[in-house]
Amino acid sequence: MKMSKKIYMTKKLFLLLLSAVLIFTCSDKMLAQNKQIAEQVVAVVGNSMILLSDVEETVRALEQEQKETGYTIDGDIKCFALELNLTRKLLARQADVDSIYVKSARGLEDRLEDYIMELIEKHGSLGAVEEYYRKPDYIIKDELRLRFMEMYKAIDMEDHIKSQVSITPYEVERYYKNLNKDSLPMVPEQYVYGHIVLYPSSSDDAKLRARERLLELRQRIINGERFATLARSYSVDGTASSGGELDWMRKEYFEKPFADALEKLRVGQISDIVETVYGFHLIELMDVRDGLYKARHILLRPEFTVEEITMNQIKLDSIVNEIKEGNITFADAARRYSEDKISRQNGGIASNNELAELHFMDPKYTSTKFMRENLGPDYNIIKDLKIGEISKAVKTVDLRNNDIVKVIQLMEIIPAHRANIKDDFNYIEEAALAAKQEDIYEAWLKKKIQGIYVVIDPRFQDCDFKYSEWIKK
Repeated sequence: MKMSKKIYMTKKLFLLLLSAVLIFTCSDKMLAQNKQIAEQVVAVVGNSMILLSDVEETVRALEQEQKETGYTIDGDIKCFALELNLTRKLLARQADVDSIYVKSARGLEDRLEDYIMELIEKHGSLGAVEEYYRKPDYIIKDELRLRFMEMYKAIDMEDHIKSQVSITPYEVERYYKNLNKDSLPMVPEQYVYGHIVLYPSSSDDAKLRARERLLELRQRIINGERFATLARSYSVDGTASSGGELDWMRKEYFEKPFADALEKLRVGQISDIVETVYGFHLIELMDVRDGLYKARHILLRPEFTVEEITMNQIKLDSIVNEIKEGNITFADAARRYSEDKISRQNGGIASNNELAELHFMDPKYTSTKFMRENLGPDYNIIKDLKIGEISKAVKTVDLRNNDIVKVIQLMEIIPAHRANIKDDFNYIEEAALAAKQEDIYEAWLKKKIQGIYVVIDPRFQDCDFKYSEWIKK
């Protein structure tokens, strides 16, 4: 949905500030010892202080974002920056009070390590970094970790509040009726298409090859080689660059076979080979705390020879010829031959159902209409097709990066149009829900501001804050 360029007090801003931590925190001013810290305090929220340097850091981040995106801010940018920091402190404090599980912090340690490596590259050595900031690296990391965690807590607290909000069809219709029709968002061009998918028929041989390779790697680890080193060299997962290290997660966030294997391991142990929908894993359990698991893994997927892929391409091209000759419809061919379990039940019509499952989306938002940016590699096939036309068999990958061969039939192109409740109900519903969530979040925030101890430096007392409750009368 098209968004206004004007930025409001939303999660987007907290994400912006999070990125600013890495851009601006590690300056001499931010990390050096400050003997006059008391003079730098411009606000207190609960038992947390906000320094003038925090506000200046936020201003620089907002100005950078303004250059890149052209958004606008009403009023004094320093006042706006201070209010963002006030809100962040309040939300982070409430997350602690409510014991909110901070899921956004997954990957924090990897980000810190990556940033320290960037500093080392910039300054030449770890010793040079420590000399430049006049602190050992563990203190630099500790300070960054605290700032990151506060931001993550704020983000997840806001998400938690909004996730409790639901909306009825009646509320959606009322929202739509009250909208100025000229202000309705534009829905970009959308595509409806069907596909017939085949996985390589020799998958048993390819799986055996992957298993044998992992058994070899497991033996090398047992013989003394480092798990992380082998993960960097051989794993095909995105975590390879960090030695296969995964975020701290509860077991329900893992695929069940992976979670089951973790539960059986003791810290430091290496699993047997574990198969999931993503491929084959070796897992090392690194730590367990408060129901959270820290692990690393090596992932290998079955790899297929050119001949194995070509066999499926020939088979699919033959099926397409049968369709073109009128011997079978595309829908019937999909039901009979396609190995995509979801789409074949619908005559091959592709949907974002599986994507929704992977990202824990509400199933009611699944759709068979795809915008260009959501088509992934399928767009490279679709862009050259006319409506009703069927592509040649193409080698590609599924959502879990497994090799597949598919053909695509373009069913419909829906032109860009203003959203309407008949054709775009889910689209309108998302907008209505977002508006309701924002209203409830703002009401919650105002109430919390009224009930928390806040002191603001006189130089900011005249700020025209979005929430006037910050200024205590």
